[in-house]
Amino acid sequence: MDVTLAGGIGVVASLIGLAFAIYQGNFVLSQPAGNETMQRIAKAIQRGAQAFLRREYTAVTVFVIVVAIILFILSNVAGSGISSWTALAFLLGALASGIAGYVGMYIAVRANVRTTQAASESLNKGLRVAFSGGTVMGTTVVSLALLGVSVLFVLFLNQLGDAATAASALAGFGFGGTSIAIFARVGGGIYTKAADVGADLVGKTEAGIPEDDPRNPATIADNVGDNVGDVAGMGSDLFESYASSIIAAISLATLGAGVASDSVSAQIFPLLVAASGVIIGILATFLVQTQEGATQEMLLGSLRRGTYSASVAVAVVVVLLTMLLELPFEIAIATISGLAGGVAIGYFTEYFTAASYGPTKALSQSAEGGAGIVIIRGLALGMMSTLAPVIIVVLVTLIATWATGLYGVAVAAVGMLATLGITLATDAYGPVADNAGGIAEMSDLPDEVRDRTDALDSLGNTTAATGKGFAIGSAAMTALALSAAFITALGLDAGGEAVVISEILLSPTLITGLFIGALLPYIFSALTMVAVGNAAQDIVMEVRRQFKEIPGIMEGKNDPDYETCVAISTNSAIRQMLLPGIIAVAVPVVLAILTVVGRGNALSHFVDEYTLVGVLMGSLVSAFMLAVMMANAGGAWDNAKKYIESGQFGGKGSDAHKAAVVGDTVGDPFKDTSGPSLNILLKLLAIVSLVIAPMIANPTAAAPLDTTTDTAIEQTIDETATVEEEVVATDTAEEVTEEVTEEAAEDEAAAEATEDADVDVTPEATEEG
Repeated sequence: MDVTLAGGIGVVASLIGLAFAIYQGNFVLSQPAGNETMQRIAKAIQRGAQAFLRREYTAVTVFVIVVAIILFILSNVAGSGISSWTALAFLLGALASGIAGYVGMYIAVRANVRTTQAASESLNKGLRVAFSGGTVMGTTVVSLALLGVSVLFVLFLNQLGDAATAASALAGFGFGGTSIAIFARVGGGIYTKAADVGADLVGKTEAGIPEDDPRNPATIADNVGDNVGDVAGMGSDLFESYASSIIAAISLATLGAGVASDSVSAQIFPLLVAASGVIIGILATFLVQTQEGATQEMLLGSLRRGTYSASVAVAVVVVLLTMLLELPFEIAIATISGLAGGVAIGYFTEYFTAASYGPTKALSQSAEGGAGIVIIRGLALGMMSTLAPVIIVVLVTLIATWATGLYGVAVAAVGMLATLGITLATDAYGPVADNAGGIAEMSDLPDEVRDRTDALDSLGNTTAATGKGFAIGSAAMTALALSAAFITALGLDAGGEAVVISEILLSPTLITGLFIGALLPYIFSALTMVAVGNAAQDIVMEVRRQFKEIPGIMEGKNDPDYETCVAISTNSAIRQMLLPGIIAVAVPVVLAILTVVGRGNALSHFVDEYTLVGVLMGSLVSAFMLAVMMANAGGAWDNAKKYIESGQFGGKGSDAHKAAVVGDTVGDPFKDTSGPSLNILLKLLAIVSLVIAPMIANPTAAAPLDTTTDTAIEQTIDETATVEEEVVATDTAEEVTEEVTEEAAEDEAAAEATEDADVDVTPEATEEG
């Protein structure tokens, strides 16, 4: 099988996926949207989400255009090693990621009210509508990502003629997706948590009103935030992971890292695995259903039935593809290890965050001792929860590299993300169910409807936490694969001289790079958390102002001014999302420029290729564990609060509940802003490095075009050639002289021999005579 045929299979699978997403979207939109009050609330959420996304995409478009121009200029610089096709791939990656996020959010903000109405009929119907809304997001993401990678790889291979060069240009597609993801994740996270924290601090803690109470001025902004953060943001995040894992595998295959560099089968294997995953994910969605009165364990079981079945089916297909392509069976082992690792990370994330397990129950009980103890126990829980994911990633990495080298790491990441279609659907389901509960509360629907939406919402909290754990684990594997591709592309291991490992490990540039890389996640997290705090402070002040200045809000006689809180969240998020994103892009670019400029001078003692390698490795280790800790601590705090609200330890309004609300407030930016944003920081550093790797790896990129220097070099070469010619001539003369001397010596010896002969013969003749 050749690349063109494999790319065609990828395109067909992508089109099937897009058709299924359209089908599911039409199914959701065909459902009844409830009464007039429900529709009015849903319209307000839609307007807020639309306004934010429009502002966000406008700001990001400027950034994308500037970067595309820079890439195009670099492609025309002699010796840069960057193809002009990279700029095209970058634009298409950004466009595809933006479309995926927009489509997912468009359906999510319309599925919410329809889920509320469906839940008024039955729990299973509510689950089906909400999950269908999430399915649109999941299927659109994987289909657009696979479509872009498949088409561009075939196109670049035909245009450039070399697989390695085509794979290098293809990295631009992942870079484009990451550029959208970093701003969507950070901006959406700031928005959603500013509104959430502000609404909780004033509404629940000060005013004593329930969550999603229509009297709270920030409640619409809170519901908008669920969609822009956990739908559009998460979709863009995993779009980049999915695309970049495939790109990393193709790049490592073309570079011969673990497989033969001319192995076409190794190049197309990740495309075929991803294509099969799209189809299997579609089929597995039909297994998600439940019955009336289902418990949380039964609801979780319905989602597990879909995701676990998809994982088993993908594993079988991986084995068959390995046999069909006549690849070593070790490649199947590496891929399946990643697939199993993703499932395991999801399970342990659920264990540490779901209220049905011991850790979160113990955290809920600690709320009886006050807010301080809740925060201490929550931080400890988050730290302890890093143990299992780290062990899993370590085992997957060791198994994958044992099986087939660095290529094994990349296909392990592909395997982990092969079921992303249904995995992301379970994650995007969460915000839809959350909004459905809010609409039920604000519309004053019967208690039985609210009970059903509460059950769906609680399930959504667990799937959201599991989805974040999966996203972090897959981000770590993807970043590791991209870093491996970057290091291989640099050719640091291709030197002719023997390399002493101690010299590399103790290299000052590598060590300083490790420190810089380990520092970045903390700076990045601090910036995002300060941004949430600033925006939340503005929301708090506005909600307090409305409670004081607008009469009749608490009595339900006048409606609050929802639009002002939406505008505050939007403006704060857009204004404060830029700095973290720019830092993430700028660090590898600045280090690459310093590396190139410093070649041949004193600067090379401070910055070189190993500095950027150190930054990638340091940030990978630091950000992975920090992200897991933040996401799991935040998820546990959230579910501990909800567990108390279900009637445990005093229930709503108790001192334990108030303490749990404080813990949840601290956890909100942990789990929905800073923690998830670190996923993209990891991948952005790695994918930018991979894009600019040709420039760093090519020494001529550092040499200025100086004609004087060139002339001097040519004169030196000419003089050297002249000297060599003189030496050759001298050697030749010496050889001729030696030959003449030797001939003269032989003649003289012969003459002497003749003289001796004359003397001897004459006496003999005389005697005879």
